[in-house]
Amino acid sequence: MAWLIDFALVIAAATGLAVLTFNRISALVADVPDLATRGGFDLLTARGDVIGASQALGLSLWGKAVLYVEEAFGLLVLVTFLYQWGCLALAGRTVGKGLLGLKVTPCVPRRAALRAAVTTAADVAVYAVACVLLIEGQFVLSVLVWAGAVGVFLLNALPVLLPGRRSLADRMAGTAVTGAGAAAGAPPLAAAP
Repeated sequence: MAWLIDFALVIAAATGLAVLTFNRISALVADVPDLATRGGFDLLTARGDVIGASQALGLSLWGKAVLYVEEAFGLLVLVTFLYQWGCLALAGRTVGKGLLGLKVTPCVPRRAALRAAVTTAADVAVYAVACVLLIEGQFVLSVLVWAGAVGVFLLNALPVLLPGRRSLADRMAGTAVTGAGAAAGAPPLAAAP
């Protein structure tokens, strides 16, 4: 449940970045004076190759639109990592874990950064790479990376259902998720190594 709450925050950030990116692309193609100036200059320097000048303008616009989308994916990965790392390093818990009375222990900044990196990779980063490959026209590679992303997500999530109840991120960072309000002497949800 804590993961769902945290992932809802990631989706909210992704939605905000999508709106921002849409507005950037809209402004790019709606800037008629700039388009007319660039198109006119390209036509004058094209030595009569009207089709070539049109293609160059179209490819230039496409390249900028793709760049804006790639920047949004990169920013989403960065924001997700900073959210995870900042919350863990400062409070020992993310918003979702805090709402459910859970805490990540021990959570020193170095361990928090490693846990945040693995969590970000499993939840967002590998999927973002697959999406970037898709918009770059690398369809087969995109599908392979997407399949890898599903595998990484499952490798991180499924161990939580086992008796140790520790995700891949917890195992790699040497952390465990415990009940923050647990009584003294009560066993944690997962034992740290």
